[in-house]
Amino acid sequence: MPFPRSSAFRLALGYIAVSITVLALFAAPLWYAWRQNVEEVRAELLREDVESLSDIFQNQGPEVLTAVIAARVKNEHIAYSIILFTDAKLSPLAGNLSAWPSEAPDTPGVHKLTITDGERPIRALLMRSTLPGGYNLLVGRDNSRFRPLEALFLYGLVGAVGILTLAGVVGGLLIRRALLSEVNRIRQTTCAIVGGDFARRLPARGGSDELDLLAQTVNRMLDQIEQLVHGVRNVSNAIAHDLRTPLAELRSRLEELSVARPDAATTFAQIEAAVADVDRVIEIFNALLRLAEIDTGARRSGFVPIDVVALASDVAEFYQPVAELRGVNLAFESDGAPAVAGDPLLLSQAISNLIDNALKYGVREDTIAIAARRSDSVVEITVSDHGPGIPDAEKEKVTERFYRGDASRGTPGVGLGLSLVAAVARLHGGRLELTDNRPGLRAALILTATASPANPGLPEGRRWTLPKVKAREQRRAAVA
Repeated sequence: MPFPRSSAFRLALGYIAVSITVLALFAAPLWYAWRQNVEEVRAELLREDVESLSDIFQNQGPEVLTAVIAARVKNEHIAYSIILFTDAKLSPLAGNLSAWPSEAPDTPGVHKLTITDGERPIRALLMRSTLPGGYNLLVGRDNSRFRPLEALFLYGLVGAVGILTLAGVVGGLLIRRALLSEVNRIRQTTCAIVGGDFARRLPARGGSDELDLLAQTVNRMLDQIEQLVHGVRNVSNAIAHDLRTPLAELRSRLEELSVARPDAATTFAQIEAAVADVDRVIEIFNALLRLAEIDTGARRSGFVPIDVVALASDVAEFYQPVAELRGVNLAFESDGAPAVAGDPLLLSQAISNLIDNALKYGVREDTIAIAARRSDSVVEITVSDHGPGIPDAEKEKVTERFYRGDASRGTPGVGLGLSLVAAVARLHGGRLELTDNRPGLRAALILTATASPANPGLPEGRRWTLPKVKAREQRRAAVA
């Protein structure tokens, strides 16, 4: 990349512009103070000189003043001092000017003007004084005396600008060299990543400079991208694996029906089994579609205040017949937890998945505890069982899609239940916590409570167990 088109060149130009601006801001008041101070000092010296010569005139007469001025002219150079003593007709009596200048002021006081002595113009600070008897005294200082000093000041400014420009160009070249070195390393790493080496990372020294912080941020992004790529790859493999079994069974049944052509009863039985295989495939795709919809956050638009106590109680009651068939008791308990803002369908499905897992892996003739409690500003919905539980090493993995632990190998399912629960929790700004129930598993769906109160129709500390519900159903059947 040519230097004039590089970022380093723009940085160098910015540095030069800022430096020159700062230098100008520093030099301008200094120059103004210098001019003002010098002129004030020179005017004060002129006044003192005129007063001294006027005293000589008044005390000793014009002859002595003429002699004093003549002696001074002999010792001073005209380039630095201007003095002229004339009579009432402006005829020179003493001084270093050949005639009274036409540009001289008509009034007493200090004046800054240009006079002509012969053919040479002189820029001077003059003071005219009218003496008794019509005599005139003109005293001044040639401004050219300070021109070398002013020129030296200007040369210093020009030199400083040159040095700053040179430093900016050299600094830009050095910065460009350093930046190009870093950019080339980043480019090599990114080219390797584009080529498929997802393990490559940008070089980072662990410092706090800008490029190092950028490298660390990009590396964290690359870690996330690598995790997502591997996740997509694993999901694809898992989908292919989980679809292969029902599709193979479906093909086998259809092929058997095509070849054997059995009787009608057997044919309908095989058709029902084929429908069940298709349902398993559809279930996988429906679960994936729900997860995709949850991940996009599209369901947030349908959030409403939800009474989690009533919702969890209804879901638990829905599973009572299944629990009764498996010889498991369901115990529900609440403390009047406040409402939460969310999607009732997704939350009910998440709670259903937790209860379904507890029923799958729980112990027969045992109790599954379901609770809805409040804690500070959160609502916690827990489902606890006494089954085999989940090892600590697998607790973070079980929420990955299609992951199935050793304890779930022989049970039906595709490994999307806890993934769906975790996704629903994230959508509602909460989380899923899996802890040991000693023995068993305690799954907690933690959600943020809203300011809306819980349903006032629900009693505080609502509690029921399966036997009570069973007795209630029996009474209903008797009445019917």
